[in-house]
Order: sequence, then C-alpha cells, then structure tokens
Amino acid sequence: MALATQTGAAAKSSTLTGEQRTAILKALADPRRFEVLERIARSSCAVSCSQTLADLPIAAATLSHHLKELETAGLIHVQREGKYHMLSVQPGVLEAMAETLQALSAACPNAASKNKK
Repeated sequence: MALATQTGAAAKSSTLTGEQRTAILKALADPRRFEVLERIARSSCAVSCSQTLADLPIAAATLSHHLKELETAGLIHVQREGKYHMLSVQPGVLEAMAETLQALSAACPNAASKNKK
C-alpha cells in the first residue's frame, strides 16, 4: 500500500488515505503484531524472518500471518532474496501515521486543557 502524496506548495509530506489509516490501525491493534513491528523498526538494517522468529516465542505460521498483515497494511517491506525474506519498515508510513494522529490531537479543542490536569 503506497502513500498518497499531497499536491501543493504548502503540503510536501505524504499523507494516508482513510483506507490506509484503517488498515494500519487494525494491524497495530494486535499486541504481538505491534511487537513484531517494533523488532523490525529497531533493527539498524533489514532483518530476516528467521532472526525475527528466533527473537519471539511464536510459531513460524503465526509470524507469517503477522508479517502478511503488516505488509498488507503497508507498514513493512518484504524483500525476497532467494530463500530468504528480509524485513524492513516501509519508509514514511510510521511518520505519516504519527502526523495524522498529531493533527487529530491538535484538532481537539479540549486536548490541551485535559493534558494539563
């Protein structure tokens, strides 16, 4: 799932469509899937499926399911290299989601006053 790019001089950042936001939030709603994404994101380079599996107490089929959900949501990129699958975070997607949530928070008239209490 590719990012939608805004047009116009004032908007140079990428934005997410409603469908993309929904897919991302659904994917991140599962605690184990979120943990898988965290491990991939914290890696300094692409990480293999076998390394990710070794780091988690889950079955290979379960990891495969979670990776497919993360890839479908556009959160990760899976590079197939022969029999290996290298995993990396899709550039810009997490930032775009963070910007979306920040804009939502800023749009709440009572958000600032609630945080001060």
